[in-house]
Amino acid sequence: MTRRRDFLRQVCGSAAAWGFAGSLGRFGMVNALAQSSTPNYKALVCIFLFGGNDGNNLIVPMSSYSSYAGIRGPLALAQNTLLQAAAVTGGATYGFHPNLPGLQQLFTSKKLAIVANVGTLVKFLSRDQYQQGSVPVPFNLFSHADQQTEWQTGIPASGARSGWGGRVADAISFMNLPATFPTGLSVAGNSSFLNGVTTVPTALIPGSNPGLAGSTGSTAANARDASFQQLLTFNSGLTLVQSANAVTTEGLNVANVLKSVLSGNNTLTTVFPNSTLGQELQQVASIIKVRAALNMNRQVFFVSLGGFDTHTNQIADQGALFTDLSASLLAFYNATVELGVDQQVTTFTESDFGRTFQPSSGGGSDHAWGSHHLVMGSAVKGGDVYGSFPEFALGSPNDADNRGVWIPTTALDQFGATLAAWFGLGMTDLNTVFPDLANYTPTTNLGFV
Repeated sequence: MTRRRDFLRQVCGSAAAWGFAGSLGRFGMVNALAQSSTPNYKALVCIFLFGGNDGNNLIVPMSSYSSYAGIRGPLALAQNTLLQAAAVTGGATYGFHPNLPGLQQLFTSKKLAIVANVGTLVKFLSRDQYQQGSVPVPFNLFSHADQQTEWQTGIPASGARSGWGGRVADAISFMNLPATFPTGLSVAGNSSFLNGVTTVPTALIPGSNPGLAGSTGSTAANARDASFQQLLTFNSGLTLVQSANAVTTEGLNVANVLKSVLSGNNTLTTVFPNSTLGQELQQVASIIKVRAALNMNRQVFFVSLGGFDTHTNQIADQGALFTDLSASLLAFYNATVELGVDQQVTTFTESDFGRTFQPSSGGGSDHAWGSHHLVMGSAVKGGDVYGSFPEFALGSPNDADNRGVWIPTTALDQFGATLAAWFGLGMTDLNTVFPDLANYTPTTNLGFV
């Protein structure tokens, strides 16, 4: 059966291919032949792990292995299979999942950092405060849809209409002037993450030919294009129709720009996995390659990998996903090196939530809260773990109940603000992007980049 998210992604992606995901604002065609350098270029790449990745098996503190194995039961990874690496600070040893050799390589070469026990919060709280309900918590805490939205919007409540990536784009859009190509671009369908207040993102299907299908330059194709343009410019007098036509026109402009700059100029020697994630990241790398032709100094990308809702069969299912994640991230990092932008591109993960430390029946785990996340790039102060791991004990001060539902000790606001500060935002803009950031003063920057 087709999964709901896959169906929506196909629908949104198809619309993007036809140019319906372009900017609503008026903009002219950028000069596709522009060759201006972009020495101050920076890009943020968000990889969303849909379903709620079990970070407990992403990385394991080796000093706590006995406690880990005693509680995880059938989900525990054998100690001799973990890919071990020592942290730069303090020398503590950590074990990566055996299917993550690329991440182990990046960590040991100081190009990857781990940020421990991150989650959506309103403010920090204790186990007692959570159980007594004396401190507010995010809306619908264990709901996939709500937590996906809250991670992408950076607002722990319902009804948010913009994403934190989009608000970051709002704040730095002036850095891309005079270019009018959208700052935010998704290769994973439409996303809340990239929706701005004043800026609107675009979307692209990886490997697709931007623009209208059938536009081949032939006499018949040109006639079809001309007829379609007449329909778009016809004044029907109906506001809804006119608005839809404007969206389509702007989307076609974006598609035509991409088609022009990518044509014959998107070859990379780096080999990417032939997987959805691999192809999405390859598409991002191809667009970064033509950043000068687009006159872009700042870009924000959204990428995704689904399948992390591992209520059953977690060892096999998560293992396969991690194989893809490891190979795709390593390839993308190598591509940024090939393009000479490894210091200028920072990649990070998000996910709905973590999963229970205690296993569920069926060889899986259930919805939880805090989890561990990745940050990758040559600007990252890698080879280290930021934040703190929870105490591996059920009912401990870190456990919201008695199953290992880790109360986050690092807020999404801190995680995102650290990335946004590197991207060029000052404190005033950071407080706009993350309205609850003041709740985490003075540690609003975690220092991992």
